Amino acid sequence: MGKLEGKAAVVTGGARGIGREIVAAFAAEGADVAVADVLPKGEAAPVLADVERAGRRGLYVRTDVSREDEVRSMVDAVLETFGRIDVLVNNAGVLSLVPLEEMPVEEWDRVLSINLRGTFLCCRFVLPHMLGRGEGRIVNVASQLGQIGAPELAHYSASKGGVIAFTKALAREVAARGVLVNAVAPGPISTGIMPLQSDGQEEALKNSLPIKRFGEVGEVAPTVVFLASADASYYVGQTLGPNGGDVML
Repeated sequence: MGKLEGKAAVVTGGARGIGREIVAAFAAEGADVAVADVLPKGEAAPVLADVERAGRRGLYVRTDVSREDEVRSMVDAVLETFGRIDVLVNNAGVLSLVPLEEMPVEEWDRVLSINLRGTFLCCRFVLPHMLGRGEGRIVNVASQLGQIGAPELAHYSASKGGVIAFTKALAREVAARGVLVNAVAPGPISTGIMPLQSDGQEEALKNSLPIKRFGEVGEVAPTVVFLASADASYYVGQTLGPNGGDVML
């Protein structure tokens, strides 16, 4: 039996990158999985096929997590299809490389709106269902940059630091009512979205890591599976870091 046998999960930003790997890993562990993503349904088709090959039900819901109406509709659609939500993974996120003195206010707002507001909105509209059932797991995908920061990524670092603080606060609020909230803060992962400006910059970043390489998406998903499972029954408000040693706590 898989670690998530019979569970129903929502993974935001699940159509590609880390999110896609989480969706596939959840299905392999026995969960039905809804992919909530702003990308077109066609781009989510490969991961939905992964879910079906695992013998589980998959669902795509087009969702901009920064929009309250779309998050509400997504949660309603998942509940209508699966009848329950046992696990919420807030993975949707964006980043861009901009010096603060040149950063348009609109870009600051865009990154914070998706990365932090989106996490809040998804929790806000899934929580009543979880609390009503007296159980649930929420895993928020943060970043090691929310712990250490990085030049030209003030907006992204602030949003992910906010996700970590939000995780701790919400965990204290709902743990006694059966909903466990934790976070994952990956280090540099080969997803194709890191805004590196040159091969030299990439090599310098790799060499700064104790492990001397970037992580793969498959090295993040097992941590999320763990936090979503019964194995993590005593983890509350924690931030686990598959980060190659970039942050050591």
